[in-house]
Amino acid sequence: MPARKDPDASASVPCFYGAELRYKREAAGLTLEQLAEGSFRGISFLSQIERGERRMPLDLAKHVDVRLGTDGFFQRRCEDVARARRVGIAEYFADVAEMEKHAERIEDWAPMLVPGLLQTRAYAAQLTRSAMPRASHHEVEEKVEARIERAMLFAGEAPPKFWAILDESVIRRRVLPPAGMAELLEHMAQVIRSTHSILQIVPKATAAHPFMMGTTRIMTFFDAPPVVYIEGLHSGQLIDYPALVKDYCESYDLLRAAALPPEASLAMIEALAEDYANEAHHHE
Repeated sequence: MPARKDPDASASVPCFYGAELRYKREAAGLTLEQLAEGSFRGISFLSQIERGERRMPLDLAKHVDVRLGTDGFFQRRCEDVARARRVGIAEYFADVAEMEKHAERIEDWAPMLVPGLLQTRAYAAQLTRSAMPRASHHEVEEKVEARIERAMLFAGEAPPKFWAILDESVIRRRVLPPAGMAELLEHMAQVIRSTHSILQIVPKATAAHPFMMGTTRIMTFFDAPPVVYIEGLHSGQLIDYPALVKDYCESYDLLRAAALPPEASLAMIEALAEDYANEAHHHE
């Protein structure tokens, strides 16, 4: 049996608390299965926390403190970490933002909006202002900066393989003036080409397809089970139940077949970007 690889507690905040959880659990003589019992969380979920790949949610922190007799340690630290990570990122998205850094592959379905990893600063700002009309300039900038920083994962040593499928209405919805829309679409095409990612468009003429629902993301990892994330207007949900994840993956595969081929999709985006740019030029 290969030697166990312990997490580097100095690598990040999640790694620190993951290492501490493993230390406390082993000191208490409990297996992952025993610690998970009664928590409504799976063994793989706890294992990912110990490896620093996922943050500990508050309900699990409370359970762990009771089982390990740690006097509220994990609950207090969980609340601290949540507050720190909430800067610019919705609480319900915090797990996803952390996990995407470790993903081998990310597959997005975007029926309404451009995926966060492909957005420009102007597009992100307009979406934020529309969703939070009472937010201060500082709050808007904080959220925009957090979204732009997420895209830096493409510059890492081992960036995830990225595949995005968008409904055609996403690139035709005039969220910004023509010049801003041209910049957005040019940016999307540049990111896809430079990162060797794949983007497909589901044409508006498609009457029905296998994924007629809200924003969905599938994340696959080198050493952990895949997960699915679905998002609504003010909430999101992570799904790691294997049977459900399999169903989502099969639906996504069917969606690929219903979408335009990658090169045709990029050609549509680049042609539309040129149309927006020409429109902006005529209005100058």
